[in-house]
Amino acid sequence: MVYRELSQAEFADVEGRILYEDNHILIINKKAGEIVQGDKTGDEPLGETLKAFIAMRDSKPGQVFMGVPHRIDRPVSGAVVFAKTSKALERLSAMFREGSVHKTYWALTCKAPKEKSALVEGWISRNERLNKSFFSVKPVAGAKEARLRYDHIADTDRYHLVEVELMTGRHHQIRCQLAALGCPIKGDLKYGAPRSNPDGGISLHARHVSFIHPVKKEAVEITAPLPSSWKGVKD
Repeated sequence: MVYRELSQAEFADVEGRILYEDNHILIINKKAGEIVQGDKTGDEPLGETLKAFIAMRDSKPGQVFMGVPHRIDRPVSGAVVFAKTSKALERLSAMFREGSVHKTYWALTCKAPKEKSALVEGWISRNERLNKSFFSVKPVAGAKEARLRYDHIADTDRYHLVEVELMTGRHHQIRCQLAALGCPIKGDLKYGAPRSNPDGGISLHARHVSFIHPVKKEAVEITAPLPSSWKGVKD
């Protein structure tokens, strides 16, 4: 298998964003705008970039395996877990489905939530034509149950830092539920933010991920550094 050759700058960039790696798992700090898996845009997904990186770094002549056990939205940044073996992929995929991977996100919101902290429960329905989700506190046809817990932990001059523990993994769940509370995420025009971010992303960051290693059976805890664009927020 022949992979494209990364430039020196691309290679150094990828290398500098790897948060954890062993023979089975790779965790990288995704940039806003990168896609985890291929889509209709035809843009190179992060998984393919990582294959090219490993092929170059390790002088690997054969095919590089890079499985995707979970995804985060294109405009979102932060920790993404990849599987380097089929065994790890199968086990990690099951762990994400079962909720045994703990995920915490940081969001900069345009308004502060009314309560300092709360459990937000309800139902989310997805409109595929609009690529948008809608939240309801009562069950509606075709909707899926959605739960998250948030804590309002800090403020900048203009925005509010909210930490979110995601308890279910629905389409655009954090974006949709925070918007339903009157707190759209900075830069998220789709869910009510007044203006876009310069990089086209949104200020939602997969901050922390923790789980028991599917092969080594030891604890893995990773914190993803914030993007430089998060001005006024202490890392």
